[in-house]
Amino acid sequence: MSCYQINGGTPLRGRLAVQGAKNSVLPILAAALLAPGESVIHNCPDLSDVTATLDILRLLGCGVSREGDTVALDARELDGTVIPASLMGELRSSVIFLGALLTRMGEVELSYPGGCELGPRPIDLHLGALRQLGAEIREEGGSLLCRRGKEMRGRELCLSLPSVGATENAMLAACGAQGLTILDNPAREPEIVDLQNFLRCLGARVEGAGTGRIAIQGGCPLHPGEYRVMADRIVSATYLCAVACAGGEGELLGTDGAHLGPVLAALTAAGCEIGRAPNRLQIRRTGALRGFGALRTGPYP
Repeated sequence: MSCYQINGGTPLRGRLAVQGAKNSVLPILAAALLAPGESVIHNCPDLSDVTATLDILRLLGCGVSREGDTVALDARELDGTVIPASLMGELRSSVIFLGALLTRMGEVELSYPGGCELGPRPIDLHLGALRQLGAEIREEGGSLLCRRGKEMRGRELCLSLPSVGATENAMLAACGAQGLTILDNPAREPEIVDLQNFLRCLGARVEGAGTGRIAIQGGCPLHPGEYRVMADRIVSATYLCAVACAGGEGELLGTDGAHLGPVLAALTAAGCEIGRAPNRLQIRRTGALRGFGALRTGPYP
């Protein structure tokens, strides 16, 4: 759509289930490549980035089926290692296939990712982490050629910035590197914890996600799994702010208030009433909104 028309002045009231987190499901779909067999992912949102990711998986030889918000991914016949620029350019998160294919197939060829309206996203932290684990990476004709070195071994890595994507790629590659990998200064987002939980579902030994230190024991035999993706924090916060702006009351199902602490604190300070229960949030605003001072952003949390 090129135009939205909103007729305001009516308080919002209702209840809805929050869709699965885009920033969680994309690395989880890539991680499913690590285990030969059919993995089942629930609460998978119907988004263009997810569709592009499923197209990449089909191209690589995976069986993909979808029914509602459930995706079944069969990686038994995985045989592809090349992702063309036409698909890589559709979403910036496509770089997550580096770590997954390196672990499962030993090599991968892809172009730099696209798909972000903010412009190019540097991936030097991704490449640096993979090289430290033993990957051989070179650029040729605008493509990245990444191959398993003579021996991929675990080691201690320290990210100069807590990059979400670099943390995810390092976790996936470390699953295929023999020995223990320690990742210092990783991203701490709940989506990183979600990826850890999915990897555990596949039989991987990973711990520490959500803290400043993640440990991955590489070389563990992996098997398919069934998993439900966490609710989208950005979608949850958007609906909460909509009720705060328009007034009224609403209830969000399936979302975790612990992931939205600073947002809930700001809304409370602005005059909203917030209610919490397991896997649900309530918001109510009847009086006037008020200012709550400065709001500063930074790496999670």
